Amino acid sequence: MNEQGFSGKSTAEIVDITYRQLDYWARTDLVRPSLTEASGSGSRREYSYRDLLELKVIKSLLDAGIRLEQVRRVFKYVRENLGEDIASANLVIDGSRSVLVNTGAELIDILQNGQGVLNVLPLAAVKEEVDTRIVELFPDRTTPGIGEPLAIRRKAVGEV
Repeated sequence: MNEQGFSGKSTAEIVDITYRQLDYWARTDLVRPSLTEASGSGSRREYSYRDLLELKVIKSLLDAGIRLEQVRRVFKYVRENLGEDIASANLVIDGSRSVLVNTGAELIDILQNGQGVLNVLPLAAVKEEVDTRIVELFPDRTTPGIGEPLAIRRKAVGEV
């Protein structure tokens, strides 16, 4: 089954960023569309569901006051250490250092030993935000690997 892509306009709406930000992040290799790259004037980029999750994490980090330079370093670390399972951990940022924690006990340990200001981003919450936004904007849309619309799947498990 081919993965259903999201246009640049839809992606910007779902992630709650401007199209201009999305374009800049693609041109500077922060997050490039993994399904279809732009190939000239008038061509259409297509972003995957995973791209949406990455973009939402980036937006969340920027909203938390982390500079774009640092977000680039953090995101390189996230990609190298989480691979495909982006919603499986919490990301803790302390100054210029980033740590992924997988359990509540690890998170408590880091928070108790941390100095200065720590930013904690629960990545599963980012996935939930993206899923909710897709349902709001595109209720009949199917998500990758799922043959039914996300709204129907969520209703079936009692989340709506």
